[in-house]
Amino acid sequence: MTSSLAEEHTPRRRGPSAGTPARRAQIVDAALASFAEHGYERASLRDIASRAGLTHAALLRHFSGKEELLPAALAQREEHEEDVAARIMTAHVPGEQILSAVLADEFRHPDFQRNWLALSVAATNPDHPAHEFFLGRRQRMRSRFTDGPLPTKENELLTADEKITLVLAMVDGLRIQSLLDPSRDALGLLTIFMKLIAAQPPAATSEGKE
Repeated sequence: MTSSLAEEHTPRRRGPSAGTPARRAQIVDAALASFAEHGYERASLRDIASRAGLTHAALLRHFSGKEELLPAALAQREEHEEDVAARIMTAHVPGEQILSAVLADEFRHPDFQRNWLALSVAATNPDHPAHEFFLGRRQRMRSRFTDGPLPTKENELLTADEKITLVLAMVDGLRIQSLLDPSRDALGLLTIFMKLIAAQPPAATSEGKE
């Protein structure tokens, strides 16, 4: 009897136990969803807490604020991209189609696209909490692509760093074009671009220049 009364008055926890890595991951998931829907600037900690099934005060026991949550959310999103890419590569998708396949779901959500572009621009400020993430993202993508769909051969016109810089610029540009004109086959154009980058001509030698 005493036990049942105690159970009635004991608050029930929702989701993973407080303080566990699973609870932190749950909060990061909620933050990613809030950032995707509202953008980083407009997303609120109260909205994130509500999505995670927590009070605002409980969330602050895990993360000090949005500045700490944002890099964690971006890292989790990138990890998801890597998982998707691994599954696609296992299915033996041609190399030039891999990036388009990874981005297919993202390109179906215009609000996410707008918020990602806004965040990318804001992160050019060295003081922005996502600045280091975006700097490191280019290096991480360079490693993944040169080991996969964009191998660098000797004497090529473009270096590995130049390739990934062009790819990132093309993706962001196609995001803008797809938002302006949703009927445009942006991912089809990306596939063609990846094929061209992979098949680039060798760099001109000093003899060839003469």
